[in-house]
Amino acid sequence: MKHPFSSYRKLFPILERTAQLSSCSQSALSLPVRGAIDDYLEVWLQRGADWGYWMEQVELARAEFARMINAKPDDVAVLGSVSDAASSIASALTFEGDRREIVTTTLDFPSLCHVWLAQQPRGAKVRFVQAEAGSTRTTAQIAEAVDARTALVSVSQACYYDGQIIDIATTGRAAREQGAVQFVDAYQSAGSIAIDVRAQEVDMLATGAQKYLLGIPGIAFLYVRPELAQRLTPKVTGWFGRVNPFSFDPEHLDFADGAARFNTGTPPMMCASVARASMSLLNEIGIPSIEAYLAELSAVALEEAARLGLSVASPATPAAKGANTAIRIPNAAEVEARMLQSGYVVSARNDVIRVAPHFYNTADEVVGALRELTRLTQ
Repeated sequence: MKHPFSSYRKLFPILERTAQLSSCSQSALSLPVRGAIDDYLEVWLQRGADWGYWMEQVELARAEFARMINAKPDDVAVLGSVSDAASSIASALTFEGDRREIVTTTLDFPSLCHVWLAQQPRGAKVRFVQAEAGSTRTTAQIAEAVDARTALVSVSQACYYDGQIIDIATTGRAAREQGAVQFVDAYQSAGSIAIDVRAQEVDMLATGAQKYLLGIPGIAFLYVRPELAQRLTPKVTGWFGRVNPFSFDPEHLDFADGAARFNTGTPPMMCASVARASMSLLNEIGIPSIEAYLAELSAVALEEAARLGLSVASPATPAAKGANTAIRIPNAAEVEARMLQSGYVVSARNDVIRVAPHFYNTADEVVGALRELTRLTQ
């Protein structure tokens, strides 16, 4: 298979010696990201403190993310993690009367499920859809679970465990028809799957920079549909959620318009510098092109896994999954360490090894990783 992004591989030095196939956990370090870190440290070293530079990086990162999902920068808040974003949203919701349910699935990332479960003392009732690894029915199961009792639908667009895709337009429509709203966890999809929050009519969507966005942990982006944002008042807040953070008024609480009301404390400046650089690279290439190429790599992975007789936890068709192809391995953590010694960075989760390439990877690297996995587990 011809590599359409071969000219970009030189930006990822680790690929000269190691095949990093762990974007579901941490993508490879690029030279633009390394440069952004070095620039931040140099400014700190030379100027001591430069608030204007810091805030410029935050705004540039916000703008790059907005561009990626077809939103306006004002519709995006900047927080520390997706858990923080979800907690802020949860604090703004009420669970009263007959509308108390939060619908999620047993394959959503536990951190988000824990946020929703923490709302039970406030009256929330969490309803878990029993999702199965490798299934293509989870979207329909979620839609069927939504009814007049639903306050919030929480979905992972791509599952952290097996990579299965949820059609967020379909689940979002089911929520709207019942008067509920939807929260989308895009941590395993943003940067590898094209997202258009307007076309898909997304209410709320959050992601962090560490995985397919090519960045580091410590920063998250929260999109909130403008009309919805104006109706919500978070109880989790900080000085950057104010109309004018620099009024330094301790005695009055107001909330900024739009998504800015979900900002909390001082934003993660260095992480923003990294995210600005990493997302700029992704936007330069174009997410639709990346998504198409990763679907080809998924086809390669599924075909090779079948030929090798590996047990695949992911859906059996590329269209039903993201870049992550999960292979069932009982001693996954141990095998992950042995794979690294063999020159392959993969990611273990419970009883699976996840082979999760990005645009910079080749079909040969995917095939090589699966063959080495087979060798180590025979």
